[in-house]
Amino acid sequence: MYKRQLWLRSLSFLIYGAITASLTATFLLLLFWAPQSWRSMITARYCKMLLEAGNFFCGMKVVLEGEENIPDDPSVIMIKHTTTLETYGHVPFFPPTAWVVKRELTWVPFIGWAIRLVLQPMAIKRSAGRSAVMQVITQGKERLANGTWVTIFPEGTRVDPGKTRKYGVSGAALAKEAGVMIVPIAHNAGDVWPRRQLIKHPGVVRFCVGPPIDPQGRSPKETNLIVQEWIESKMAEISSVYQHKARSEQAP
Repeated sequence: MYKRQLWLRSLSFLIYGAITASLTATFLLLLFWAPQSWRSMITARYCKMLLEAGNFFCGMKVVLEGEENIPDDPSVIMIKHTTTLETYGHVPFFPPTAWVVKRELTWVPFIGWAIRLVLQPMAIKRSAGRSAVMQVITQGKERLANGTWVTIFPEGTRVDPGKTRKYGVSGAALAKEAGVMIVPIAHNAGDVWPRRQLIKHPGVVRFCVGPPIDPQGRSPKETNLIVQEWIESKMAEISSVYQHKARSEQAP
């Protein structure tokens, strides 16, 4: 019975999200003439509405910790990527931000087009290697100079909770070249919203903002290791999936 309720609640949230995302994307496309600030404000409010809907339908309550660590000046956000929730879940808490995304995402009708129009993402070809890093640095410096923050998922794709991939160096390189801080974010969204699964589980989703990291005076690789160490250690602290994996590895 309980599992059926979870399934129905999750399906209702999925339908709600699909309908409202399509409507919002269409509305934003119709506002192509409007100032960027208007479109960013609408996007942030929609993301907040999605968080409220996730709490209403599925009992996923999002809380922000470490708000005092958010700098006043535009910075580079580096956030763990385990599921869909964090892609929009951090948006209401930050100034307008541009994502680094795979270019195929911007080809999706309506939603992808709206992302390209509103978020002004840096759409890269992930297999391009060093040229992709240079693209992030060049375009990212332009966004930051215009007062827009930059959000990067350093592992480049979604990774199951409890696992990690090599962190890409583009975020640290961009921050150093632009002379801005890095804001690391860890979260336990994967505990309640497992990757590639319909069912969402009730629980508190903690978005933890770490102290800003200054990339100056060290190489991007060294900065990357500091960012990765903070994010992964915080994930181990707040994520039940990480903790379960650690106990399993320690078991004889």
